[in-house]
Amino acid sequence: MRRAEQISRRLKLRHLNVLLAVAEQGSMVKAAERLAVSQPVISKAIADLEHLVGVPLLDRRPHGIEPTPYGLALLKRSASIFDDLRTSVSELETLADPGAGELRIGSTEAPGVTLVPAIIDRLSRRYPRIKFELTPLASEPVSLIDRDLRGRRADVVVGPFTQGAQPDLDVTPLYRDRVHVVASAANPLARRRKITLADLANEPWVLPTEGHPIHSLVLDAFRRDGLPPPQNVVAVTSAPFTSSLVARGRFLGVLGSWFVAFSGLSSQLKLLPVDLSPTPWPTSIATLKGRTLSPVAKLFIDCAREVTKPLVKVDRGRQRR
Repeated sequence: MRRAEQISRRLKLRHLNVLLAVAEQGSMVKAAERLAVSQPVISKAIADLEHLVGVPLLDRRPHGIEPTPYGLALLKRSASIFDDLRTSVSELETLADPGAGELRIGSTEAPGVTLVPAIIDRLSRRYPRIKFELTPLASEPVSLIDRDLRGRRADVVVGPFTQGAQPDLDVTPLYRDRVHVVASAANPLARRRKITLADLANEPWVLPTEGHPIHSLVLDAFRRDGLPPPQNVVAVTSAPFTSSLVARGRFLGVLGSWFVAFSGLSSQLKLLPVDLSPTPWPTSIATLKGRTLSPVAKLFIDCAREVTKPLVKVDRGRQRR
Protein backbone atom coordinates (compact mmCIF):
# COMPACT_ATOMS: atom_id res chain seq x y z
CA MET A 1 0.00 0.00 0.00
CA ARG A 2 2.86 2.37 0.87
CA ARG A 3 4.47 1.76 -2.55
CA ALA A 4 1.17 2.51 -4.30
CA GLU A 5 0.93 5.78 -2.37
CA GLN A 6 4.50 6.70 -3.29
CA ILE A 7 3.88 6.00 -6.98
CA SER A 8 0.61 7.94 -7.02
CA ARG A 9 2.33 10.99 -5.50
CA ARG A 10 5.13 10.94 -8.08
CA LEU A 11 3.07 9.93 -11.10
CA LYS A 12 2.15 12.77 -13.43
CA LEU A 13 -0.61 13.01 -16.02
CA ARG A 14 2.12 13.81 -18.55
CA HIS A 15 3.53 10.29 -18.06
CA LEU A 16 0.17 8.68 -18.76
CA ASN A 17 -0.53 10.98 -21.69
CA VAL A 18 2.76 9.96 -23.33
CA LEU A 19 2.09 6.26 -22.68
CA LEU A 20 -1.36 6.53 -24.28
CA ALA A 21 0.04 8.34 -27.32
CA VAL A 22 2.80 5.75 -27.88
CA ALA A 23 0.36 2.84 -27.50
CA GLU A 24 -2.13 4.39 -29.92
CA GLN A 25 0.49 5.38 -32.51
CA GLY A 26 2.68 2.28 -32.14
CA SER A 27 5.74 4.46 -32.49
CA MET A 28 7.63 6.99 -30.38
CA VAL A 29 8.29 9.11 -33.45
CA LYS A 30 4.60 9.31 -34.31
CA ALA A 31 3.70 9.90 -30.67
CA ALA A 32 6.18 12.81 -30.58
CA GLU A 33 4.58 14.30 -33.71
CA ARG A 34 1.12 13.96 -32.24
CA LEU A 35 2.11 15.61 -28.95
CA ALA A 36 4.29 18.21 -30.71
CA VAL A 37 7.42 17.34 -28.72
CA SER A 38 10.76 15.74 -29.59
CA GLN A 39 11.34 12.00 -29.57
CA PRO A 40 13.89 12.22 -26.70
CA VAL A 41 11.16 13.81 -24.57
CA ILE A 42 8.91 10.81 -25.29
CA SER A 43 11.69 8.30 -24.59
CA LYS A 44 12.59 9.97 -21.28
CA ALA A 45 8.95 10.10 -20.14
CA ILE A 46 8.52 6.36 -20.83
CA ALA A 47 11.82 5.53 -19.12
CA ASP A 48 10.86 7.62 -16.07
CA LEU A 49 7.44 5.94 -15.91
CA GLU A 50 8.90 2.43 -16.18
CA HIS A 51 11.43 3.26 -13.47
CA LEU A 52 8.66 4.63 -11.28
CA VAL A 53 6.36 1.59 -11.54
CA GLY A 54 9.23 -0.90 -11.65
CA VAL A 55 8.01 -2.98 -14.61
CA PRO A 56 8.42 -2.79 -18.42
CA LEU A 57 5.43 -1.12 -20.05
CA LEU A 58 6.31 -1.33 -23.75
CA ASP A 59 7.78 -4.00 -26.03
CA ARG A 60 9.66 -3.02 -29.17
CA ARG A 61 8.63 -5.37 -31.98
CA PRO A 62 9.64 -5.45 -35.68
CA HIS A 63 6.28 -3.98 -36.68
CA GLY A 64 6.18 -1.34 -33.95
CA ILE A 65 5.80 -0.77 -30.23
CA GLU A 66 3.21 -2.73 -28.27
CA PRO A 67 2.18 -2.52 -24.60
CA THR A 68 3.28 -5.33 -22.29
CA PRO A 69 0.65 -6.90 -20.00
CA TYR A 70 1.75 -4.36 -17.37
CA GLY A 71 1.35 -1.57 -19.91
CA LEU A 72 -2.12 -2.77 -20.90
CA ALA A 73 -3.23 -2.78 -17.26
CA LEU A 74 -1.98 0.79 -16.75
CA LEU A 75 -3.45 1.94 -20.07
CA LYS A 76 -6.87 0.61 -19.14
CA ARG A 77 -6.92 2.70 -15.98
CA SER A 78 -5.29 5.66 -17.69
CA ALA A 79 -8.06 5.84 -20.31
CA SER A 80 -10.60 5.98 -17.50
CA ILE A 81 -8.63 8.72 -15.72
CA PHE A 82 -8.45 10.94 -18.79
CA ASP A 83 -12.08 10.24 -19.63
CA ASP A 84 -13.22 11.24 -16.13
CA LEU A 85 -10.97 14.30 -16.28
CA ARG A 86 -12.46 15.31 -19.62
CA THR A 87 -15.96 14.79 -18.27
CA SER A 88 -15.16 16.86 -15.19
CA VAL A 89 -13.80 19.75 -17.26
CA SER A 90 -16.84 19.56 -19.52
CA GLU A 91 -19.10 19.56 -16.47
CA LEU A 92 -17.37 22.66 -15.09
CA GLU A 93 -17.86 24.41 -18.42
CA THR A 94 -21.49 23.37 -18.52
CA LEU A 95 -22.16 24.46 -14.95
CA ALA A 96 -20.64 27.83 -15.80
CA ASP A 97 -22.70 27.97 -19.00
CA PRO A 98 -25.55 25.39 -19.23
CA GLY A 99 -25.87 26.07 -22.96
CA ALA A 100 -22.38 24.79 -23.73
CA GLY A 101 -20.62 21.46 -23.44
CA GLU A 102 -19.70 18.36 -25.41
CA LEU A 103 -21.38 14.98 -25.77
CA ARG A 104 -20.04 11.84 -27.42
CA ILE A 105 -22.78 9.53 -28.65
CA GLY A 106 -22.66 5.92 -29.81
CA SER A 107 -25.56 4.10 -31.42
CA THR A 108 -26.58 1.01 -33.28
CA GLU A 109 -27.55 1.71 -36.84
CA ALA A 110 -31.37 1.79 -36.77
CA PRO A 111 -31.76 4.41 -34.00
CA GLY A 112 -28.57 6.06 -35.21
CA VAL A 113 -30.17 7.17 -38.48
CA THR A 114 -33.64 7.94 -37.08
CA LEU A 115 -33.95 8.54 -33.34
CA VAL A 116 -30.54 10.05 -32.56
CA PRO A 117 -30.81 12.76 -35.28
CA ALA A 118 -34.27 13.68 -33.95
CA ILE A 119 -32.88 14.08 -30.42
CA ILE A 120 -29.85 16.09 -31.55
CA ASP A 121 -32.00 18.35 -33.72
CA ARG A 122 -34.33 19.20 -30.83
CA LEU A 123 -31.56 19.59 -28.27
CA SER A 124 -29.34 21.71 -30.54
CA ARG A 125 -32.22 24.12 -31.16
CA ARG A 126 -32.42 24.74 -27.42
CA TYR A 127 -28.67 24.74 -26.79
CA PRO A 128 -26.96 25.72 -30.07
CA ARG A 129 -23.48 25.78 -28.52
CA ILE A 130 -23.48 22.13 -27.45
CA LYS A 131 -21.01 20.12 -29.52
CA PHE A 132 -22.04 16.61 -30.53
CA GLU A 133 -19.62 13.89 -31.61
CA LEU A 134 -20.98 10.62 -33.01
CA THR A 135 -18.89 7.48 -33.08
CA PRO A 136 -19.23 5.17 -36.11
CA LEU A 137 -22.58 3.38 -36.04
CA ALA A 138 -22.33 -0.16 -34.67
CA SER A 139 -23.98 -3.15 -36.30
CA GLU A 140 -24.06 -5.13 -33.05
CA PRO A 141 -25.10 -3.95 -29.55
CA VAL A 142 -22.22 -5.94 -28.02
CA SER A 143 -19.58 -4.16 -30.09
CA LEU A 144 -21.19 -0.81 -29.24
CA ILE A 145 -20.93 -1.48 -25.51
CA ASP A 146 -17.37 -2.82 -25.63
CA ARG A 147 -15.94 -0.45 -28.24
CA ASP A 148 -17.65 2.81 -27.39
CA LEU A 149 -18.94 2.72 -23.83
CA ARG A 150 -16.42 0.54 -22.01
CA GLY A 151 -13.73 1.88 -24.34
CA ARG A 152 -14.61 5.40 -23.15
CA ARG A 153 -15.23 6.66 -26.68
CA ALA A 154 -18.83 7.62 -25.93
CA ASP A 155 -20.65 9.14 -22.97
CA VAL A 156 -24.00 7.60 -23.90
CA VAL A 157 -25.00 4.83 -26.30
CA VAL A 158 -28.39 4.15 -27.85
CA GLY A 159 -29.52 0.65 -28.77
CA PRO A 160 -31.60 -2.43 -27.85
CA PHE A 161 -30.51 -2.69 -24.22
CA THR A 162 -32.53 -4.12 -21.33
CA GLN A 163 -32.30 -3.21 -17.66
CA GLY A 164 -30.22 -5.56 -15.54
CA ALA A 165 -28.77 -7.46 -18.50
CA GLN A 166 -25.23 -6.25 -17.74
CA PRO A 167 -24.28 -5.25 -14.18
CA ASP A 168 -21.88 -2.45 -15.15
CA LEU A 169 -24.51 -0.53 -17.14
CA ASP A 170 -27.19 1.96 -16.18
CA VAL A 171 -30.02 1.61 -18.70
CA THR A 172 -32.72 4.22 -19.35
CA PRO A 173 -35.60 2.64 -21.31
CA LEU A 174 -37.07 4.90 -23.99
CA TYR A 175 -39.71 2.81 -25.77
CA ARG A 176 -40.43 -0.71 -26.92
CA ASP A 177 -41.05 -1.07 -30.64
CA ARG A 178 -42.29 -4.09 -32.54
CA VAL A 179 -40.30 -5.42 -35.46
CA HIS A 180 -42.24 -6.27 -38.61
CA VAL A 181 -41.79 -8.08 -41.87
CA VAL A 182 -41.74 -5.33 -44.48
CA ALA A 183 -42.28 -5.37 -48.24
CA SER A 184 -42.28 -2.79 -50.96
CA ALA A 185 -45.60 -1.01 -51.39
CA ALA A 186 -45.40 -2.24 -55.00
CA ASN A 187 -44.99 -5.88 -53.96
CA PRO A 188 -48.19 -7.95 -54.53
CA LEU A 189 -47.93 -9.17 -50.93
CA ALA A 190 -48.53 -5.61 -49.72
CA ARG A 191 -52.12 -5.80 -50.97
CA ARG A 192 -53.00 -8.97 -49.06
CA ARG A 193 -54.89 -8.68 -45.76
CA LYS A 194 -53.98 -12.14 -44.47
CA ILE A 195 -50.49 -13.61 -44.71
CA THR A 196 -48.72 -16.46 -42.94
CA LEU A 197 -45.02 -17.22 -42.74
CA ALA A 198 -45.65 -20.19 -45.04
CA ASP A 199 -46.60 -17.67 -47.75
CA LEU A 200 -43.21 -16.00 -47.34
CA ALA A 201 -40.91 -19.01 -47.09
CA ASN A 202 -39.86 -18.96 -50.75
CA GLU A 203 -39.60 -15.19 -51.10
CA PRO A 204 -36.21 -13.46 -51.34
CA TRP A 205 -35.21 -11.90 -48.01
CA VAL A 206 -32.62 -9.45 -46.78
CA LEU A 207 -31.67 -10.30 -43.18
CA PRO A 208 -28.89 -9.54 -40.71
CA THR A 209 -25.99 -11.95 -40.54
CA GLU A 210 -26.19 -15.12 -38.45
CA GLY A 211 -26.03 -14.49 -34.72
CA HIS A 212 -27.72 -11.08 -34.93
CA PRO A 213 -30.86 -10.88 -32.71
CA ILE A 214 -33.12 -10.14 -35.70
CA HIS A 215 -31.71 -13.14 -37.60
CA SER A 216 -32.41 -15.39 -34.60
CA LEU A 217 -35.90 -13.92 -34.25
CA VAL A 218 -36.82 -14.80 -37.85
CA LEU A 219 -35.41 -18.34 -37.57
CA ASP A 220 -37.31 -18.95 -34.32
CA ALA A 221 -40.55 -17.72 -35.88
CA PHE A 222 -40.20 -20.10 -38.84
CA ARG A 223 -39.32 -23.00 -36.53
CA ARG A 224 -42.40 -22.33 -34.37
CA ASP A 225 -44.55 -22.73 -37.48
CA GLY A 226 -42.73 -25.94 -38.47
CA LEU A 227 -41.14 -24.28 -41.50
CA PRO A 228 -37.56 -24.32 -42.79
CA PRO A 229 -35.85 -20.92 -42.66
CA PRO A 230 -35.72 -18.72 -45.77
CA GLN A 231 -33.04 -19.86 -48.22
CA ASN A 232 -32.90 -16.98 -50.69
CA VAL A 233 -31.25 -14.47 -48.37
CA VAL A 234 -29.03 -11.42 -48.78
CA ALA A 235 -27.12 -11.24 -45.47
CA VAL A 236 -26.34 -7.72 -44.31
CA THR A 237 -26.50 -6.03 -40.92
CA SER A 238 -27.74 -2.63 -42.04
CA ALA A 239 -31.22 -1.23 -41.57
CA PRO A 240 -30.78 1.52 -44.23
CA PHE A 241 -29.52 -1.04 -46.77
CA THR A 242 -32.42 -3.35 -45.90
CA SER A 243 -35.03 -0.63 -46.36
CA SER A 244 -33.46 0.51 -49.64
CA LEU A 245 -33.35 -3.00 -51.11
CA VAL A 246 -36.87 -3.87 -49.92
CA ALA A 247 -38.23 -0.64 -51.43
CA ARG A 248 -37.01 -1.80 -54.86
CA GLY A 249 -39.78 -4.38 -54.96
CA ARG A 250 -38.66 -8.02 -54.71
CA PHE A 251 -37.18 -8.51 -51.27
CA LEU A 252 -38.70 -8.83 -47.82
CA GLY A 253 -36.96 -7.56 -44.70
CA VAL A 254 -37.44 -7.05 -40.97
CA LEU A 255 -37.52 -3.53 -39.53
CA GLY A 256 -38.97 -1.69 -36.56
CA SER A 257 -42.03 0.50 -37.12
CA TRP A 258 -40.13 3.56 -35.79
CA PHE A 259 -37.39 3.07 -38.36
CA VAL A 260 -39.91 2.62 -41.18
CA ALA A 261 -41.77 5.78 -40.16
CA PHE A 262 -38.62 7.91 -40.14
CA SER A 263 -36.48 6.22 -42.77
CA GLY A 264 -37.56 8.54 -45.59
CA LEU A 265 -38.96 5.50 -47.41
CA SER A 266 -42.16 5.08 -45.39
CA SER A 267 -44.37 5.70 -48.44
CA GLN A 268 -42.53 2.95 -50.31
CA LEU A 269 -42.64 0.32 -47.54
CA LYS A 270 -45.52 -1.72 -46.18
CA LEU A 271 -45.73 -3.57 -42.85
CA LEU A 272 -47.06 -7.04 -43.58
CA PRO A 273 -49.70 -8.56 -41.25
CA VAL A 274 -47.38 -11.28 -39.91
CA ASP A 275 -46.91 -11.79 -36.16
CA LEU A 276 -43.15 -12.10 -35.98
CA SER A 277 -42.01 -10.77 -32.62
CA PRO A 278 -43.45 -12.28 -29.43
CA THR A 279 -42.26 -9.30 -27.37
CA PRO A 280 -41.64 -5.62 -28.18
CA TRP A 281 -38.10 -4.65 -29.14
CA PRO A 282 -36.43 -2.33 -26.56
CA THR A 283 -34.64 0.90 -27.41
CA SER A 284 -32.73 2.42 -24.51
CA ILE A 285 -29.85 4.68 -23.55
CA ALA A 286 -26.98 3.00 -21.70
CA THR A 287 -24.25 4.62 -19.62
CA LEU A 288 -21.46 3.15 -17.50
CA LYS A 289 -22.50 2.58 -13.90
CA GLY A 290 -20.41 4.60 -11.47
CA ARG A 291 -19.22 6.97 -14.21
CA THR A 292 -19.97 10.65 -13.69
CA LEU A 293 -22.83 11.68 -15.94
CA SER A 294 -22.30 15.15 -17.34
CA PRO A 295 -25.08 17.75 -17.39
CA VAL A 296 -25.13 17.56 -21.20
CA ALA A 297 -25.63 13.79 -21.04
CA LYS A 298 -28.54 14.34 -18.66
CA LEU A 299 -30.03 16.87 -21.09
CA PHE A 300 -29.69 14.32 -23.90
CA ILE A 301 -31.49 11.63 -21.90
CA ASP A 302 -34.30 14.02 -20.91
CA CYS A 303 -34.69 15.14 -24.52
CA ALA A 304 -34.74 11.50 -25.69
CA ARG A 305 -37.65 10.85 -23.34
CA GLU A 306 -39.50 13.81 -24.83
CA VAL A 307 -38.92 12.70 -28.42
CA THR A 308 -40.04 9.13 -27.74
CA LYS A 309 -43.00 9.98 -25.49
CA PRO A 310 -45.53 9.53 -28.35
CA LEU A 311 -44.14 6.04 -28.97
CA VAL A 312 -44.59 5.13 -25.31
CA LYS A 313 -48.24 6.19 -25.51
CA VAL A 314 -48.76 4.07 -28.62
CA ASP A 315 -47.19 1.05 -26.92
CA ARG A 316 -49.39 1.48 -23.85
CA GLY A 317 -52.43 1.68 -26.10
CA ARG A 318 -51.42 -1.62 -27.74
CA GLN A 319 -51.00 -3.26 -24.33
CA ARG A 320 -54.51 -2.19 -23.21
CA ARG A 321 -55.98 -3.71 -26.37
